[in-house]
Amino acid sequence: MKISARQYWRLLATYLRPQRRRTVILGLLLLLSIALQLAAPRVIGRFIDRAIAGDTLDQLFMLAGFFLALAVLTQIVNLAEVWVAENVGWTATNNLRSDLALHVLRLDPAFHNAHTPGALIERVDGDVGKLGNFFSRFVVQVVGNGLLAIGVFILLFRIDWRVGGALVLFAILSFAVINSLRDVAVPHWAVERESSSQLFGFIEERLGGTEDIRAAGATAYVMRSNHERARDFMRKRLRAAILGTATGSSSFLMFALGTAISLGLGAWLYRNGAISIGTVYLIYQYANVLSRPIEQISRQMQDLQQAGASVGRIQEILATQSTIEDGPGAIPPGDGALAVEFDRVTFGYTADEPVVSDISFRLEPGAVLGLVGPTGSGKTTITRLLLRLHDPTAGSVRIGDIDIRDFRLADLRDRIGVVTQDIQLFQASVRDNLTFFDPDVDDARIVATLRDLGLSRWLDSLPEGLDTPLASGGGGLSAGEGQLLAFARVFLHDPRIVILDEASSRLDPATERRLERAVDRLLTGRTGIVIAHRLATVKRADQIMVLEDGRIVEHGRRAELAADPASRFAGMLRTGQDLVADGAADTATNSVGPTGSSRKIDEVRV
Repeated sequence: MKISARQYWRLLATYLRPQRRRTVILGLLLLLSIALQLAAPRVIGRFIDRAIAGDTLDQLFMLAGFFLALAVLTQIVNLAEVWVAENVGWTATNNLRSDLALHVLRLDPAFHNAHTPGALIERVDGDVGKLGNFFSRFVVQVVGNGLLAIGVFILLFRIDWRVGGALVLFAILSFAVINSLRDVAVPHWAVERESSSQLFGFIEERLGGTEDIRAAGATAYVMRSNHERARDFMRKRLRAAILGTATGSSSFLMFALGTAISLGLGAWLYRNGAISIGTVYLIYQYANVLSRPIEQISRQMQDLQQAGASVGRIQEILATQSTIEDGPGAIPPGDGALAVEFDRVTFGYTADEPVVSDISFRLEPGAVLGLVGPTGSGKTTITRLLLRLHDPTAGSVRIGDIDIRDFRLADLRDRIGVVTQDIQLFQASVRDNLTFFDPDVDDARIVATLRDLGLSRWLDSLPEGLDTPLASGGGGLSAGEGQLLAFARVFLHDPRIVILDEASSRLDPATERRLERAVDRLLTGRTGIVIAHRLATVKRADQIMVLEDGRIVEHGRRAELAADPASRFAGMLRTGQDLVADGAADTATNSVGPTGSSRKIDEVRV
């Protein structure tokens, strides 16, 4: 991938502009370092000439002391330059990481389905990490070493124009060779970064499924696949590294040539009486000093090759735009519950396979809708459309009689609370897990909510109260406690629309009974949508909607449908069986139908 100078410059300007002061200090330190590097050889050359001329020991000791002072000052300046450069680099890369992570979080679910979390982590962290030197040192080192080379040329021309001319030609040849090799390894580093992403993505997925892998006896297969990916990564990294070091190898050859030129010219001029022995040393030393900027620029070019691969992959992510964009900023009218309306909505995750077709219904403010139907009927898709995780391919979704595409995404999702079967808990304190790191939520309100949900004993057992850290994934919590914490989040969020996706499925009967009052409170004064895999879940619903194959096959008031013996919902009730949508719990169970005959579970699955 060819990266233009404008792309590099745009990235530098974006993340170094907020650090102008540090960048200026870094430049000044580099200029001081250049001056010290130019001064030190002159002191040594003068020391040699004065020693040959027979100066006193006091005069020679003074020159030696001055050289030592320059050496100490050079080290201090170098340490300061490294400290400032590291601060600049880490600040820039951390800001880029934040921007890239935020951009990834805002992308469509379709993007996340196509990229594993491990691969995205490698993009956000691994690729950005390669840019640390690029941000902190590239421009400063290239410009600074260019100035150092110019300073050396000036001093060499002052010694003898032939010395200056020869070493200028040497420098031009060196830069030409290095520049010709600059982009050789860029595509290979890009391939290496992609292979690294695939390896990390594979590892992340397999670690997440450790229990299933061991239970299925698939450990050997997983390890073989891991070795194959690791071997592929090694080969691509080796190829990129070999080509990338070509620039460095060429620079060493140039240094040897430069040393030979300086020593040859120095010896020739000295034998002709044009210069002193101290000046011969000075020419030799300046040739060595000249090799430093060539070496530094060579190294920067090599780092630029890796940075170029990372920049390309980062810009590929940043160029990926979400199809879900903020609306103009409409505000729902009034307070309290909001009406929900689907008007002839059709949507599919692929263009030729709609998941829901021609869905139309209206849910008045404060009403509760129970969604029932078999797996794949479109229940969860309807809630995702309401949250605007996707936009319908046809029709419209309205909240408070306003098309949700007119809302800002943050405003829309601030008014909707969701509790699902899968509870995501973070490695953070109880407080942060419940408030999603919002410092404005009062501790007293958090405690009151937990006690209302029957978690008083659990709360009192926490060694550090709300500051007690929770393990990632909810380790150490029972399923019931995790589910109740998810309900606490929604209470603290105080939304105007509530979505419950079989939110009590993980609870034992005693815990579920304890939760009943909290759920009633949560739905009071709010519009609710309850996705039900068990019939008991929808007993508090005002309306029932039965879905099959993405279409509404029945919709009406719960009481009326239950009283109508011809309705599908009444047929489900007559089975007297709580059924699990994914079929995991009922694969071999039969249920007696209304005629007394045996019916398969699949025929009456909710």
